[in-house]
Amino acid sequence: MEITLTKTKGALPVTVLHLDGKLDGASFELLVKEAEKAYTAGARDLLLDLSALTYISSAGLAGLHRVALLFRGEQHPGQDEGWAAYRAIARDRGKGFQEHVKLVSPDGKVRQVLDMTGFDVLFEIFTDLSQALASFQQPVTSKVASMS
Repeated sequence: MEITLTKTKGALPVTVLHLDGKLDGASFELLVKEAEKAYTAGARDLLLDLSALTYISSAGLAGLHRVALLFRGEQHPGQDEGWAAYRAIARDRGKGFQEHVKLVSPDGKVRQVLDMTGFDVLFEIFTDLSQALASFQQPVTSKVASMS
């Protein structure tokens, strides 16, 4: 997988990581490391562009969750904790959307995996890059909360 980074300027600067290829057990740590670099450099709002992502595995999903925790200022359970990481993801589903990490333009198969695993209630998912960027300047509403 290849990752490129762009930054937007505006009232709220947004860092965009463009993912190209497969997000799986061989590449999810690259995503986490790039997100950590961006966070350490001062990024606080992150948009993950999935338009060129061709595949996402369970390890890739765990990587997305680790990135979300990082941008919330929380520790992730760690690789050695195995299923505890997935239980943490399940607990997060009830908390609504991630405020500082959003997704844009997943293709059909990647979107299907995100929906089947419940990640569509963890992350706001956009089809349009400009709408996704603008959303960082608006309050986040939870998909879960809107159902009540």
